Amino acid sequence: MTSTLTFNQSAAVRPAAGSAAVARAVPATGADLLQVRNLSKIFGPKPERALQMLREGKGRNEIFEQTGHMVAVNDVSLSVRSGEIFVVMGLSGSGKSTLVRLLNRLIEPSAGQVILEGQDIAAMSAGALQQVRREKMSMVFQSFALLPNRNVIDNVAYGLEVAGMPRTERYEKAQKALARVGLDAYARMFPSELSGGMQQRVGLARALAVNPSVLLMDEAFSALDPLIRSEMQNELLRLQKEERRTIVFISHDIEEAIKIGGRIGIMKDGCLIQVGTPAELIQSPANDFVRDFFRHVDVSRFLKAANMLEQPEAAARVACNIDGPAERLLATLADGGIECAYVCDEAGRYQGCVTQASLHLAGAGAVRAAFLADAASVNLDTDLQQLTDMALRQHHDVPVLDTAGRLAGIVSCRTILKHVMQRRHA
Repeated sequence: MTSTLTFNQSAAVRPAAGSAAVARAVPATGADLLQVRNLSKIFGPKPERALQMLREGKGRNEIFEQTGHMVAVNDVSLSVRSGEIFVVMGLSGSGKSTLVRLLNRLIEPSAGQVILEGQDIAAMSAGALQQVRREKMSMVFQSFALLPNRNVIDNVAYGLEVAGMPRTERYEKAQKALARVGLDAYARMFPSELSGGMQQRVGLARALAVNPSVLLMDEAFSALDPLIRSEMQNELLRLQKEERRTIVFISHDIEEAIKIGGRIGIMKDGCLIQVGTPAELIQSPANDFVRDFFRHVDVSRFLKAANMLEQPEAAARVACNIDGPAERLLATLADGGIECAYVCDEAGRYQGCVTQASLHLAGAGAVRAAFLADAASVNLDTDLQQLTDMALRQHHDVPVLDTAGRLAGIVSCRTILKHVMQRRHA
């Protein structure tokens, strides 16, 4: 499979002509495993003219009217980190499904690069590309794409068979893949004997059997009934927790995207509008188009204390002996004009919250006697809904602790109220 178009190529990563050797690198978790650089796809016989018009600032509709060429993907650049689920979402016609097919060259790019583990897929020979598809990039389709004349285990083992793996070894790997998705007891059944959800599990097992570097999933659950769809999303998250695979997931459903996506890329008219975590997209949308995606979604569970964190005034973070006299700490706060303080030990571990009033009531007693009973602390993963409930019960800002119990910062009641009102008026 070769292209008649010109790509931006890097000689340093281009394989030798006709070579089928594909190096297998193991990047550190969180490192960029897949990079997309200035990737474009123009449908039509003469894409060069349309590409030039894009460089001149012409719009998608204008290019179609003047040339009859459709800009499906327009100068997209992104990176996918090792071990993350990266969701690409957008409305119908946004270019998301075309983009995922450009990643493994099921569709030939018009321009740009797709760098997987240091190699440019867009510049690969047919032999090298075929090996990448067999060993490093598996795909799960919306339509299941199972072979009806083969039983379940033969469907799962099909890719291994095509790769030339011996029968005993490929069946062993296929059986293990079926066990991972809970279908090991159905190995000898045929696709027609399975429910839609079970068929999709078979498709997922087939993709997992080759142990790919990247798993591509194109609207993989959208044809399923809502309940089965939710079960498959949970199954994917379970597998991800156990195996930390790198997944590019295409979806048009914002609820699905924010449920499974570590980061989300939003597309419109072939362009990548914004990339970020659900919380980043919710808090700082690039434009009204991104904001509208979340307008009718309850996003309170995706806004965490970590996303609303503020630092108290330096003088309000106090390190002292909690068995020492409250009167001494009261004098320190009064001198600094600090009404409320967060008491930590010498290691920075949070002990409690005090005010001038509570210290005054403690008098000659210990600082610990002045701790406010209603000033509960939370961790960084506490969501907006839980924070709202706390803000209604207490009169002070909420202390936020890290995993070691240290004071990471506070979430002010004002910030909590602001986010609640934004959700209500959205």
